[in-house]
Amino acid sequence: MCLIVIGWRAHPDYPLVVAANRDEFLARPAVPAHWWTDAPDLLAGRDLEAGGTWMGVSRGGRFAALTNYRDPTLHRQGAPSRGTLVRECLTGSDDAAARLESVAGLSAQYAAFNLLVSDGRELGIHESTTGSVRLLAPGVYGLSNHVLDTPWPKVKRARERFTAALGHLPDASPLLELLRDDEAAPDHHLPETGVSEDWERWLSPAFIRAPGYGTRCSTLILEDRAGVVTFHEWTWTEAGEFASEVTHRFTTSASH
Repeated sequence: MCLIVIGWRAHPDYPLVVAANRDEFLARPAVPAHWWTDAPDLLAGRDLEAGGTWMGVSRGGRFAALTNYRDPTLHRQGAPSRGTLVRECLTGSDDAAARLESVAGLSAQYAAFNLLVSDGRELGIHESTTGSVRLLAPGVYGLSNHVLDTPWPKVKRARERFTAALGHLPDASPLLELLRDDEAAPDHHLPETGVSEDWERWLSPAFIRAPGYGTRCSTLILEDRAGVVTFHEWTWTEAGEFASEVTHRFTTSASH
């Protein structure tokens, strides 16, 4: 997952709004969001290579999502899959702060990452590169492959468009439009993360098309005041064109 914009109690009718793109190598197999047979209360896509997930929700009102931190010098050969962390956050029963503190105690074992977790009452984040754990106040946040709200062009643009799109709910089409934004940043605004300039350019849009790599799926999550969750996911071809979509709707037991 390489771009997440989240509205946490930022809309009077929708306490949780998430717009996210998962970017991954095209050869890495995955399946769209579904209710897992081996974890029946978990709704998420699944990475078929390591068995974990990048983002999901639970019937109990939990939400978790992870992004990798882009810095080739922090690569850890043989490190365990970070996708298992998301699954454990979704199937656990502890509160968000306790779960994030638990993950922080183990995060040095993994390649660098950022982890968002909500228990339905609080939303928090752990950044493994800084070691920080903090709960987030109501607002709109953007996360890519650096720490929360790093002002990369695509993060700033996505946050601005997301904030405007909140005013159009329940029409979610502007949220999908911002996820499909494939405009690259000007070269003088590209971040320097340790990859080549060509790769910085390819990775700079919200929606990525790059050699052997790209945006594999886009996800919108809306939870209303009654606890009704709508989880809508689109998958894309190697060329970035529409492949399939799924929609799941259920009522969570979490209270706001």
